[in-house]
Amino acid sequence: MKMRILSFLLVFALAFGLVSSVSAQNYSFTLESETADVYVNDDGTLTVQYAFTFANAAGASPIDFVDVGLPNSSYDYSSIQADVNGQVVSISSDYQGNGSYGVAVELGARAIQPGQRGTVNVRVGTISRMLFPDDNDENYASMNFSPTWFGSEFVKGSSNITVRFHLPPGVKPEEPRYHLAKGGWPCDKEPSAALDADGRIVYTWQCDDARGYTQYTFGASFPASYVPEGVIVRPSFWETLGIDEDTLLGLGFACCFGAIFFGGPILAAVGEHKRKKQYLPPKIAIEGHGIKRGLTAVEAGILMGQPLEKVMTMVLFGVIKKNAAEVLKRDPLQLGVANPLPEGLREYEKEFLAAFKYEKAVERRKALQTMTVDLVKAVGEKMKGFSRKETIEYYKSINDKAWAQIAAAGTPEMQSQMFEEAIEWTMLDKDYDDRARRTFRGPVFVPTWWGRYDPIYRGPSMAGAGGVGSAPVSMGSGGRASLPGADFAASVVTGTQTFAQKVLGGSFTEGVTKVTNPLPKPTSSGGRSGGGGGCACACACAGCACACAGGGR
Repeated sequence: MKMRILSFLLVFALAFGLVSSVSAQNYSFTLESETADVYVNDDGTLTVQYAFTFANAAGASPIDFVDVGLPNSSYDYSSIQADVNGQVVSISSDYQGNGSYGVAVELGARAIQPGQRGTVNVRVGTISRMLFPDDNDENYASMNFSPTWFGSEFVKGSSNITVRFHLPPGVKPEEPRYHLAKGGWPCDKEPSAALDADGRIVYTWQCDDARGYTQYTFGASFPASYVPEGVIVRPSFWETLGIDEDTLLGLGFACCFGAIFFGGPILAAVGEHKRKKQYLPPKIAIEGHGIKRGLTAVEAGILMGQPLEKVMTMVLFGVIKKNAAEVLKRDPLQLGVANPLPEGLREYEKEFLAAFKYEKAVERRKALQTMTVDLVKAVGEKMKGFSRKETIEYYKSINDKAWAQIAAAGTPEMQSQMFEEAIEWTMLDKDYDDRARRTFRGPVFVPTWWGRYDPIYRGPSMAGAGGVGSAPVSMGSGGRASLPGADFAASVVTGTQTFAQKVLGGSFTEGVTKVTNPLPKPTSSGGRSGGGGGCACACACAGCACACAGGGR
């Protein structure tokens, strides 16, 4: 009898201890970084490669399982592999994250202990049924993907999240279209474009201050001809709407109404305004290797994405310095063009001068847009095979060096001479006005060609008259007019603004962008294609909140 009672108490104690151990699980960690590489294969399947770096909190339970959500049930279980810090671990179907689909990575003896950190790598070799018809173009395939996220009760702090879409082999730089990041992505919603090691176009979204417990959605579209026709999923009616048949239609319509009539137009207007200013084509953004030397200041300005009104003013200064033109009237701007033209003019300078032969403002603006489109394309051709990032840094250093030499000049005369020679390079500084005011503390002797730019300085009889903005003018050595430094800097800035308002007009850049960087038009796929936490929801309209939570232990 005593033995039976003792055995019962022992079993009870073991059972109680097991329950206590399970209930005492206390996951608490920082997701230091998460990288998701999504490869669109030429057979239309996806391969997803994850790298999660966890820092387990002191006093928390060991991280012994990691739940990885999958977007649908059409994945090859045998293609899934995982390791922890390079040591292979097991995969199981014991997925306990939120959402219908996913796998569990069993760390076992490789569990990340309290106070330690570790990197979990997961590769899902094959996922099917992820490509859908593009809503805006029937000839394009579309894909949305949400990388795995974890429960907010587990994740502490911010996360460095990177998502890369590797498009199918052979897709040309001008063909794909990215979708703006959704879900409250706190960094740039537009991706950078580059080439991966295999020569495939890759879109990259990266943010140092993202949240590991939030569902973010990213997407891209590309010509459907790069994958077999049969792999593109043609959704049913209800899947097109993105709702279950059991869902009350009234709630869906209410959601759409609010998003379309309130949130949608506001977000679209802001995004479209920003988009229209980005005149650089995608192929310029694709990275090569090495620095492209030999660009002019104007071409460097295009590469840097400088405002086109500043670029046009730089071109104007260039043709005036070369005695190819002079300003006859400032408002409206009229140029006297040399005949014949001097030798040594660049093609964009010739097109610039040709545009001013048109008397009508509309025709002139159109010709200047054509000239700018040709210039952007020419810079793109010159940048083939070279690194945009390294090249921009190189020309920024030229700008900084020019300013440093001007600032170090011993006399106002020497300072003014150096500035005259490098004026276009100094204009590459995004804070030109402030930089000029800090550098020119004394008088500035206007360049010898300045009279051909500003008629107020033309001729000795005008030497005592007020310059731009009625700035006081004095005569220096050699009969050159001089201005206080701040006033001269203001005259350059004012001239740029006047050029923008009076010659180019407010829609000039947009007209160029339509040609040089025409689409990357945000689109959404017609079906569901989510990833995070195993959640595969889609909404009936842009802006609706998907009713699914993150997953993961």
